[in-house]
Amino acid sequence: MTDAFSSKSLDHLKANQVARVLRVNHSKEDAHMARQLEEIGFIAGEKVKVLNKAFFGGDPMVVRIGASTFALRKAEAQLIEIGSEH
Repeated sequence: MTDAFSSKSLDHLKANQVARVLRVNHSKEDAHMARQLEEIGFIAGEKVKVLNKAFFGGDPMVVRIGASTFALRKAEAQLIEIGSEH
C-alpha cells in the first residue's frame, strides 16, 4: 500500500480523520490487550474515526468504531494498524 496511511498505527490519526483497521499487531507481552481490542470491534475492515485527543500528548484519545465509542490510551492505539478508508 502506498497511500498516506501506509504502515501507520491509530495513534497517528488526527481528530476527525477516518481510516480502516488493517489488523491489530501484538507481541507476546501485549497479546491480552490485542485480544481485548479485537473483541470490542477493532477488526480488519472496520471503519474507525478519531473523535478527539487529549490536549497534551493526545493521550487518551476518543475513537468511534462501528456504532461504539471508546477512549484508548496511546499504547493501545499503537497496536492498531490502519489504512485508507477506501
